[in-house]
Formats: sequence, structure tokens, C-alpha cells
Amino acid sequence: MLGNYKDLSVYRKAFNQAVDIFRISGNFPKDEKYSLTDQIRRSSRSVCANLGEAYRKRQYESYFISKVSDADMENTETEIWLDFSLEFNFIDMEIYADMVQNNREIGRLLNHMLQHPEKYRGTMKTK
Repeated sequence: MLGNYKDLSVYRKAFNQAVDIFRISGNFPKDEKYSLTDQIRRSSRSVCANLGEAYRKRQYESYFISKVSDADMENTETEIWLDFSLEFNFIDMEIYADMVQNNREIGRLLNHMLQHPEKYRGTMKTK
């Protein structure tokens, strides 16, 4: 059985991505504080929060899949905010490329969880 949601490589990658986004978005223009800055920070952190929630209710397959799906949705939203960040020159192409590559790896891992929930739910019974 899984020891902790923090042991999941997808959680560690998503957490590191959220920390990087927090640091980088600190340089965004002040007039973006309540729009782009807040949105990209919230969506990136929500990936981690949804993974934690999925883990805690992993004995219920439908709930687990729903929360992992929510994490995937938030991950997609984060990539969209990265697109805007690049478009408005708030980040450069190198940072953008690295972050999008990480974001897509997180997406692949989340997709694997959605396709194979039994591998992540441990030995608990489905209710």
C-alpha cells in the first residue's frame, strides 16, 4: 500500500512546479496581482491539494478518480496561464519551455493514475 501521497512522484513534481511558479510569478507586474498571478498560483497549488484529497479517499474509486481528474484539470489550467505569461513577456522562452515540459510530465503521470487507479489505491476495497 502507498505510504503517503507525498511519496508519489507526481505529487513531488507538482509541488516543485507550484513552488517554482510562486517564485517566478513574484516578478509579474503588480497590476496582474489579482488576475494572472493569483490564478497561476492557485491552479498549480490545487494540483497538489487534489492529489492529497484523492489519496485520503482512495478507498472509494469514483472519488479517487474524480479528485485525480480535478488535479489534471488544474494542471491544464496552469499550462494555459503559462501560455499567457509567455505571451505577455512575463517569462522568457527558456523558463516557459522548462515549466511546460514539467507540466506535461505531471499530466502524463495524472493520466496514468486515471487509467490505472488500482495501482494507486493500494489494497483497499472499492465501495
